[in-house]
Amino acid sequence: MVSVQDIEIRDAKPEDINYIVELVIRLKRLNEEFDPLFKTRDDIAIHTKKYIESALGSDDSVILVAERKGKVIGVVKADIVDRIFYEPRIEGRIKELYVLPEFRRKELGKRLVEAVIERLKNKVDMITAEFPTLNEIAVRFYNTLGFRCIMSNYAIEARE
Repeated sequence: MVSVQDIEIRDAKPEDINYIVELVIRLKRLNEEFDPLFKTRDDIAIHTKKYIESALGSDDSVILVAERKGKVIGVVKADIVDRIFYEPRIEGRIKELYVLPEFRRKELGKRLVEAVIERLKNKVDMITAEFPTLNEIAVRFYNTLGFRCIMSNYAIEARE
């Protein structure tokens, strides 16, 4: 059985990039299960690596990892967004949250979210989370943590 005590949550480092890329790709492939409009690109690895490298070098992003015995087993990434039309104006938006399947249901996702909130709370006015609408597990997870739905995105394919 995995003990929560042997899992450390810390800031991501450049040497974590390959682990983080793998986890984010797994998350994006999981999203495919919810809607065909989330079909991942063939070159997803290249773009994910650039995305993570850019976030690691940005003051407007926070990436935290969960590490156990030298292995990255979970990741959370949040971006700081200026909601120019609304108050509260500065938002911390959780864009990526993924925990390896064998480490789920141990409150690790909750710990990652709580840690990113702690990191952002002096920089933002509100925290939101972004995920596929049909991911009911994520809906329940975030509702349990006190989040509520404030925005919906609807889509239609432009080409048949």
